[in-house]
Amino acid sequence: MYRLFLLFSVLSFLAPALSCAQTTSSAPAAGQPWNLQQCIEYALTHNIQVQQTRLNADLAQANLQQSKANVLPNLNATAAHSYQFGRTVDRFTNTFADGTVLSQNFFVSSNITLFAGGQNYNTIRQNQYAVQAGQAQVAQTQNDISLNVATAYLNVLFAEEQFAVAEDQVALTLTQVERLRKLVDAGASAKGPLLDLQAQLAQEELTRVNSGNNVTMAYLSLTQLMNLDSTEGFRIVKPEMPMPSENIAASSSGQIYQTALGTMPMIKKAQLDLRGAERGLKIAYGALSPRLSVQGSLGTGYSGLARDILSTSVTGNNAIGFTSAGDVVFVPQLAYETRVTPYMDQYRNNVNRVISFQLTVPIFNNLQTHTAITRARIQQENARLTLEQQEQQLRQQVDKAYTDAQAALQRVKASEAALNAANEAFVYAQTRFEAGAIQAIDYGTAKNRVTRAQADLLQARFDYILKLKVLDFYQGKPLTF
Repeated sequence: MYRLFLLFSVLSFLAPALSCAQTTSSAPAAGQPWNLQQCIEYALTHNIQVQQTRLNADLAQANLQQSKANVLPNLNATAAHSYQFGRTVDRFTNTFADGTVLSQNFFVSSNITLFAGGQNYNTIRQNQYAVQAGQAQVAQTQNDISLNVATAYLNVLFAEEQFAVAEDQVALTLTQVERLRKLVDAGASAKGPLLDLQAQLAQEELTRVNSGNNVTMAYLSLTQLMNLDSTEGFRIVKPEMPMPSENIAASSSGQIYQTALGTMPMIKKAQLDLRGAERGLKIAYGALSPRLSVQGSLGTGYSGLARDILSTSVTGNNAIGFTSAGDVVFVPQLAYETRVTPYMDQYRNNVNRVISFQLTVPIFNNLQTHTAITRARIQQENARLTLEQQEQQLRQQVDKAYTDAQAALQRVKASEAALNAANEAFVYAQTRFEAGAIQAIDYGTAKNRVTRAQADLLQARFDYILKLKVLDFYQGKPLTF
């Protein structure tokens, strides 16, 4: 039956689908069936979890950009327009004022850290690892979604094959019912066998209905994984490919595991997280180092008290003291004609420039640095244990997949033998039933054994192909036949 082999080809499209982040593919036109790659790409585009992991990767990229920018000098400009009330000293004229004084101040300032114990450099490296880890997490999520969609795709094919088998059984039994009814009508056979056969037909009709419902549920599961907006008219392609090779032992489970260590995104992410944690510890130690920075500023300002003297005149004399001979000492009393110093003159005259170096030596900061180092050590050890745990889980998954594949192959061989035996028994029973040598119930029993054997073989082959594809996935091989 060629239908049994339809499901074996579905994962041949899995390799290009898993790399759909680098390729683009549109959904098929309305009414056209979807292949596996189109299903996976649609799921990766519309799956919320994938979108969230991509946003997390973008956030890590933004953090990296900020850490790189932190090594550059900052530059800020400030403008102030203020009124002073009451007695105060004007900062530009250095005189007392008792009324309302208008002042303006403008300056630009810059600051740069020259040395901070390597914290800026290590922060950049840590964020670079975080970006790569975020990308690995995106790849891992895409792999998980892709494999889930592929499994659901296979489940649809398997359900459709079971439904086809159920339809074949109904058609075969219906043929026997019609034949036996003609014999009963002609008086050549008793009615009892016909009633038994009709009862079996009703049971097989129920099986066909249940199989049809299983197809519907399988399609529902697939479309939900894809997050498809509308499932109306949705159908999948039934690819045709030959049976895959049975050479499971081409690589040992240990060899597959060693290959998987270099291909699995979850391992790469754990390794990058550990490197990031190591940089985090160096950042924490950097806080013990002195910090050297340089600041610079350029400013000017305006004051309403600033005056320019236009002219001077003597209005009299003032006695200020006496000489040793007793003579009075006078000084001239001057009168000044002034004006408020113009804006631009004050801005030019009040320009000031500052440059300073600042060295900060940490001595005691309420154990904050010590606590930060302790936390960083704990985070590093936790990252190391996480990597070890991921490697252990991967080893267990590979060993299980390898053992499952071997067991699945044995089930396929046993199911094929069981189906051949059941078919031979059914052909013999059918011949005897048509000759009237056995009852309908015996015929039905032989026929049911064939049905069960067909279902068992379908399940065994489905399980076998899935286990093989999992092994190929761990080895990073193109999943083709």
